[in-house]
Amino acid sequence: MISASWQRSLAANVDPDLHTAPTVFAADELPDLRERHPLHPSLPVLRETLLGFAHEARHIMIVADAQGHILWCEGSHDTRLSAEDVGLAEGTRWSEDAAGTNGMGTALATNAPVTVHSAEHLVRTYHHWTCAASPIRDPDTGRTIGVVDLSGPIETVHPSMVALVSASARLAESGMLARMHAQDEELRARNMRHLIALRGEPGALLSPTGRVVAVEPYGLLPSRVDVSSDRVRLPDGREAVLEPLARGYLLRMPRQRHVRRSVLSLSFLLPEPKVVLDGREVPISLRHAEILCALALHGRLSADQLALRLYGERGNPTTVRAELHRLRAQLGADVLATRPYRLTADVEADFLAVRAALKDGDVPLAASRYRGSLLRRSEAPVVLAERDDLASGVRKAVLSRGDGNALWTFTQTDSGEHDVEALEQLVRLLPADDVRLAIATARLRRLNQDD
Repeated sequence: MISASWQRSLAANVDPDLHTAPTVFAADELPDLRERHPLHPSLPVLRETLLGFAHEARHIMIVADAQGHILWCEGSHDTRLSAEDVGLAEGTRWSEDAAGTNGMGTALATNAPVTVHSAEHLVRTYHHWTCAASPIRDPDTGRTIGVVDLSGPIETVHPSMVALVSASARLAESGMLARMHAQDEELRARNMRHLIALRGEPGALLSPTGRVVAVEPYGLLPSRVDVSSDRVRLPDGREAVLEPLARGYLLRMPRQRHVRRSVLSLSFLLPEPKVVLDGREVPISLRHAEILCALALHGRLSADQLALRLYGERGNPTTVRAELHRLRAQLGADVLATRPYRLTADVEADFLAVRAALKDGDVPLAASRYRGSLLRRSEAPVVLAERDDLASGVRKAVLSRGDGNALWTFTQTDSGEHDVEALEQLVRLLPADDVRLAIATARLRRLNQDD
């Protein structure tokens, strides 16, 4: 950990012969910075936990913000005077890029409690100091908002310092969490009437940071909503309106008279499956692609029926339900319905398009739409059956049609690139001046030599 910190510090051009940390804020700027910082209400618990130890061990307690600016420095008077000689004072910056490896800066860089002892400091000026520090995280956002530190001379260091500092950081976080819950309760008490006034229209009360505090109907929203604009696009594609309230927001989703069905595009004849929902690509796992394939082919299926098609006789409906729950959270309830499971969006699937072209006898269209094996890494029974049907159907169609262009397209896929019969017919059909003839002939020759 120390080695990695030294590398970061040296990469930031920190001079090991630096004498003091840089001063960023003047003394008259600090009161306003402290008053506005979210750790200000936590100072009493930090003092109660750490100052007794700090005075006894001739240490100082330091609280800095997330950028490493020291906002509070309290404790042993003599140690504070010594600390000021090296810039360990209020208003200075102690991030790694400003002061090298040190307790506060390295705790912020690693987002974990650390002890930096004596010569582990990159800057030689600090070698007679030992620092133990722990980051403090905002329970609302989860972001690190500051760091608490005990620093002092090496002769009074105690091995429990880092544990004590970590415990004080957790106490500060617990206090912030309690205050957050109290503020949530106040927000609900003041503004629940606004949610009730929607009269059944979907809506929610949000904290100033976008955390969902109350919602109707239950389960309507994720746990947090982006509040940077008065128009909000939810993960499932719906649009909502944001209205400011006292200490929060009202989120409402006006009912639409004409709800446009979502369009779900499935491209499963590619080397890797691709899913696009209303023009937005959705990351998809192979198992979820198999589920979508089964539902696109068979329409309405129960968990038992899906388990059989995905896993065969060893299929477990409980496993399938868990996968469907995750997939439904990703696509939205308006795309994947339950009881039975079915797709309620308009589905556009490349494998269904090939099926339809074969049924209509449109061989050129079927050959052009068929870009390879269906979900080629899948071993699910429903996929294996459809994969074989499509491959054999397209092969039979292009061979019986005797269309050189369709044959060429088929032999460029993983299903047709090693098909000797298709290549032989292609060689017979292509004119002598067609550049594709030489490619097909060479490939056919290699296949025959391999045999």
